[in-house]
Amino acid sequence: MRIPAPVLPPPIALPENREAGIGILGAGFIVEDCHLVAYRAAGLHVRAIASRQLERAKKVANRHGIAMATDDFDRVMDDPSISVLDIAVPPLAQPGLIRAACERPHIKGILAQKPLAMDPATARELVELCERHGKVLAVNQNMRFDHSVSSLKALLDDGLLGEPVLATIDMRAIPHWMPWARDGRSLSTYVMSIHHLDTFRYWLGNPERVLASTRPDPRTGFPHADGINLYILEFASGARASGIDDVWAGPAREGVASEIGIRWRVEGTDGLATGTIGWPGWPERVPSTIDYASKRSGGEWHRPRWQQAWFPDAFIGPMAELLVALEAGSAPSISGRDNLGTIALCEAVMTSARERRATDPAEWLS
Repeated sequence: MRIPAPVLPPPIALPENREAGIGILGAGFIVEDCHLVAYRAAGLHVRAIASRQLERAKKVANRHGIAMATDDFDRVMDDPSISVLDIAVPPLAQPGLIRAACERPHIKGILAQKPLAMDPATARELVELCERHGKVLAVNQNMRFDHSVSSLKALLDDGLLGEPVLATIDMRAIPHWMPWARDGRSLSTYVMSIHHLDTFRYWLGNPERVLASTRPDPRTGFPHADGINLYILEFASGARASGIDDVWAGPAREGVASEIGIRWRVEGTDGLATGTIGWPGWPERVPSTIDYASKRSGGEWHRPRWQQAWFPDAFIGPMAELLVALEAGSAPSISGRDNLGTIALCEAVMTSARERRATDPAEWLS
């Protein structure tokens, strides 16, 4: 008998109490056009926003109806009506703000931007500090909440594809590198590949061996080591995963026709799923997609579609998870503790490429 295909994508759980006071540190485009759009649609209560540029904070506050706009981050953190911080600043500025938040007893939850830190030692320090101070720390690995990514996770958890055999993510896109990325120890790995590495962990668990290669991006004018990244992940189950993070994508900015996109594919012993990620079409709203076929659902292709897009709709996921965890007294799936595995995987990719050897992410988890 044919088993019906599951309804996709799985819903994002929202908190029962949506009046928790949220303060946002940072007012860049990702906050203005993604965080706040998603929070407003879900009825969350943002009380204050801060930016080092006061006019920027006022502009974003006016657009989204936020009462307090300031250039003083301490003023937001000191407000007793704010129990949750959404930190969206450059990676090197984030650790200091997390440390400062830990000194405010009224702050109960922190949503940190990814990467949590630019190295494993700092990331571990921040996780342990939050644990000692009783803060629930979540990391904004928002690609997990992209509708095709979460749909594939539901298929895997349901066993509809059988045992995973091979997973691939192939990105051909030209990101906009922010000014703060210029002087970092990592360009692509901790900024771009981190999305896909975390997604592989979300789908398949923690790999036990990594092989990677990288080269500079010809278009990026400042010095950098990790531009175009290629990597293979090996899992104890026997599953394999590979990623191509091509931030060159051909001379599309130099007068040649472009072919841009992100495609993924997961093969199992009982089924197959393929999909696309709509992000490269931003600022247009481009929903991601999934197509799948399984022995259990008759063997034919199923092609569910939806109107929501990763940017901005999926950005409710990390904040909603944090708020639900605070209500339940539990840890979110994107907890700081869990994210140490993603940071370790980033480091394993960088080290494998630099030292031309296979690495085990566990080297950076001890």
